[in-house]
Amino acid sequence: MGQYSVESHENGEKVYDLICVGFGPASLAIAIAIQEMLPETRPNVLFLERQQQFVWHSGMLLPGSKMQISFIKDLATLRNPQSSFTFLNYLKENGRLLDFINLGTFLPLREEFNDYLQWCASKFANLVSYGETVTLVEPVKNNNTGKVDNFVVHSKVGGIEETRRAKHVVVAVGGRPLLPKPLPEYHPRIVHSSQYSSRVPQNLTDRNAAYRIAVIGAGQSAAETFSDVASRYPNAQTTMFLRGDSLKPSDDSPFVNEIFNPSATDKFFQTPAAERHQQLVENRATNYSVVRLELIEKIYNDLYVQRLRDPSGASWKMNIKNHTEVTGFKNLSEKTVGLQMTHRENGLETVENHEFDLVIVATGYARDMHQQILDPTRELLEDATVARFPINRDYRVQFSGEKVSSDAGIYLQGCNETTHGLSDTLLSVLAVRAGEVVESIFMKSASNGHSNGHSNGHASKVSAKKAEVYTNGNGHNGVTSNGYH
Repeated sequence: MGQYSVESHENGEKVYDLICVGFGPASLAIAIAIQEMLPETRPNVLFLERQQQFVWHSGMLLPGSKMQISFIKDLATLRNPQSSFTFLNYLKENGRLLDFINLGTFLPLREEFNDYLQWCASKFANLVSYGETVTLVEPVKNNNTGKVDNFVVHSKVGGIEETRRAKHVVVAVGGRPLLPKPLPEYHPRIVHSSQYSSRVPQNLTDRNAAYRIAVIGAGQSAAETFSDVASRYPNAQTTMFLRGDSLKPSDDSPFVNEIFNPSATDKFFQTPAAERHQQLVENRATNYSVVRLELIEKIYNDLYVQRLRDPSGASWKMNIKNHTEVTGFKNLSEKTVGLQMTHRENGLETVENHEFDLVIVATGYARDMHQQILDPTRELLEDATVARFPINRDYRVQFSGEKVSSDAGIYLQGCNETTHGLSDTLLSVLAVRAGEVVESIFMKSASNGHSNGHSNGHASKVSAKKAEVYTNGNGHNGVTSNGYH
């Protein structure tokens, strides 16, 4: 079966110690931490994943695209460098360690990091139910104590409803694609960057056609899709629309990068809310609406070559229009989209209407999918009207102690940027964060009882005893990151 037992029952119904909603990198890191930190305990754990297999950011696995984070910030190293789940051990097991060293880089291909994640996920295939969408989490009150001591997790598999019970629930469902307000949630010719690799070839089948393509956004995903789609369709007219002045480089210098250190989470969490907001604004250039300098230089070079060959601009295939945003939408047909674009400069507004064969939207994600899933648990909060679920430092939802047992709880992953900092949606802290969550759920007695939510930002120093490794495999997505930090 694997590392975790399945023998816990209540009134004849199995009660899991932990159910994780979503099996992307965040939950995968938790699976690894449980195996390594609790080799003897064998808790009863299940992972529910809506996708059919583990694929990480499948829509943005573009040819040649690289990670924006050191491979050392994998799913295990920062918590346990001796782990068998490190990226280096993955390379060793797959016969590429020396070859990778010869590359002389800390930034592997995104394709390779996805393969690493799938390799890790395959070790836990017997603990994951793929193709299962969680719809609701409801509290269950113990009639003897009057407190909630477990939760019912509702899900659907191919239209069939399932229910399971668990003492603890981790919600790590990632983000939902965010589109500018004038655009509909779905149109066959409007593609969010998260679906770029699959839907663009489906819509644009002729690589030599003179398509009209729009790319909306100013971050890494927007720049990557702008560059890639222009190279895939060399005769197309591809225009990138930015609200700001220009593409701006991301700041990944050493001192600035310290905000992604696990220890920085402690400091940020303890900072007053108003100051936290100011810090997020100040540090946006590390993660939002910014692009790796190498890609900016490539795009600039492509535009320069156009100018060299045709100073008039009449034959240019790539264009960037700044100070411009979508202000209107018109559904012209299943194959044509009408956009109203408003250009603002020097206090003047100019409105233009354009027709496109494809609109690629790279405007990020909303991290609010947990709100609907956890709506029935709001009654357990001190104030059920708050906009966001209040969270402890250990990522546990702050339910009223009078309503919820200390041995039950819900944990949120990847939607706590306002309390835990910019790294919350990224890969940078996954290894350490997973250790903190495992410690909070399963090792309360080792940390003086009920967690107060103020860990030191580093995973507990539990023996790194090697545990049994699973052999049958699979994998999926569901994490939390924009991608690649």
